Amino acid sequence: MGRAVWIVTALLLGPAGAAWAAEAGAAAPAAGGGMSVATASILTGGFAMAIASAIAALGQGRALGAALEGIARQPGAAPRLQVAMIIGLALIESLAIYVLLISLIIFFVKPFGG
Repeated sequence: MGRAVWIVTALLLGPAGAAWAAEAGAAAPAAGGGMSVATASILTGGFAMAIASAIAALGQGRALGAALEGIARQPGAAPRLQVAMIIGLALIESLAIYVLLISLIIFFVKPFGG
C-alpha cells in the first residue's frame, strides 16, 4: 500500500512542479485568462475531500473487517470488540470531517483576499 500512496502523490503533484517551473514572462496570464484563487481553492478542497473520503472509507472497511473477524474467532469478546470498533470508526470519520471543515473554510473565508 505504501507504494500506491507514493504513486498517487506523484501523479497529483507532478503537474504542479511544471506549472511553477514556467518562466516569469510565460507564467503571466493574458487578460481574463488563468485560474483565479477562488477556482483553485474550490478544486483543492474538492480533491482534498475526495482523497480524505476514500482513505477514510478504506480505513473503516479494514477496521470493520478486523473486528468482525475477531468476533467470529472469539464470540465471548464481542462486546469489548464492538466498543473498540465504534470508537475507532468515530476517530476515522472525524479525520474526514476535519478535511471537510478545512475545505469549507477555504471556500467561504477567502484567506487570500479577493
